[in-house]
Amino acid sequence: MSDGQDRRREGRLRYHWPIWFAEDFAGDLTQGQMADVSSGGAAFTYYSDGPYLYPGQQVTARFSVPRYGPGDSFDMVDFIRSGSVCRVEAVNTVLRRAAICFAEPLPFRPGEQAEEKATLVTSRS
Repeated sequence: MSDGQDRRREGRLRYHWPIWFAEDFAGDLTQGQMADVSSGGAAFTYYSDGPYLYPGQQVTARFSVPRYGPGDSFDMVDFIRSGSVCRVEAVNTVLRRAAICFAEPLPFRPGEQAEEKATLVTSRS
């Protein structure tokens, strides 16, 4: 149950794009769908009949994140990040949602790019 307070330290970028993950990245990869990402972690859904993920488990993920540029332009930046599973919950009988905390943060804050862009424009004025 939520107490109404958001304990997150940074905004999330919500988008739907493939994410590939595995405990052993040299083995078979499982595809999921990104739900949201921050510089420190990501949440994604995957089919319940896929691998059994559990809190504390070490996984490696490959995914792309939009990096916004001038105007409405953006590029997809590819990342591979290892981390630990923070949470796993059933969405329904078919899907699970997992959250992972990255061992190494992304080099930018995906959910705060609009704010960063506004700050850059303001500081140039």
